[in-house]
Amino acid sequence: MIANNDIIKILELVDFRVSKSELVAFFRKEDHPKYKECGDQILRNFLNGLVIHLRGPKPDKKPKLTPQKKSND
Repeated sequence: MIANNDIIKILELVDFRVSKSELVAFFRKEDHPKYKECGDQILRNFLNGLVIHLRGPKPDKKPKLTPQKKSND
């Protein structure tokens, strides 16, 4: 089972900050006075962070090589 602290760390992998109290509000019952609906932005960032958490960071693209001058031998 994944803990709240794990979710916060996963979101931090994509530079998205959320407080523990805000996170807990997403898991409350809808009729609770402090319930908050989980929006697309939170879910999108969580899924992107989860990919990094499970697969690792995306490798950098190889830099393009600059053409070398041919010598006139």
